Amino acid sequence: MPSERIWTLPNALSMVRLIGVPVFLWLVLVPQADGWAFIVLAVAGITDWLDGALARALDQQSRIGELLDPAADRLYILATIVGLALRGIIPWWLVVALLARDAMLLALLPMLRRHGMLTLPVTVLGKAATFCLLWGFPVLLLSTYDSWLGTLAGAAGWAFSLWGTALYWWAGLDYVRQARALSRADA
Repeated sequence: MPSERIWTLPNALSMVRLIGVPVFLWLVLVPQADGWAFIVLAVAGITDWLDGALARALDQQSRIGELLDPAADRLYILATIVGLALRGIIPWWLVVALLARDAMLLALLPMLRRHGMLTLPVTVLGKAATFCLLWGFPVLLLSTYDSWLGTLAGAAGWAFSLWGTALYWWAGLDYVRQARALSRADA
């Protein structure tokens, strides 16, 4: 059962991840320091996994953590896709596809609030989608290098990103199904 604690190690990691969002955007857009931007995203991906593992291992699950963790994920995904699209690394249709999925879930918020909830529990499918996106997009960032590494990164990055987008939508539709089931249970 999540506690009301705020100051926990997992929450501190989530807050550090949130601070990294504007740092990443600055690195990818202003100096175009792709290597450093990649490192920021990689650290964010590692701490995303680590905060959940630590919350379970240290019994430090918290309500704020249940909000911070997915919020940090969404902000990183948003910052990454906008930054990569502005740089011409990914097409704008991919940005629209990912934002449309999040808009669909945002539309569920009034129904969830009627049930005393802000979010639905994160699923393994949702975690897999986020993992693919949070690793696919940074690897696409490395595809900007004009070398065999850039070519390999492009192939791997697109594989992770497209698979992640498909999983992201699948998870989103599953969240809609869960919300509808919740609503039907009340009826």
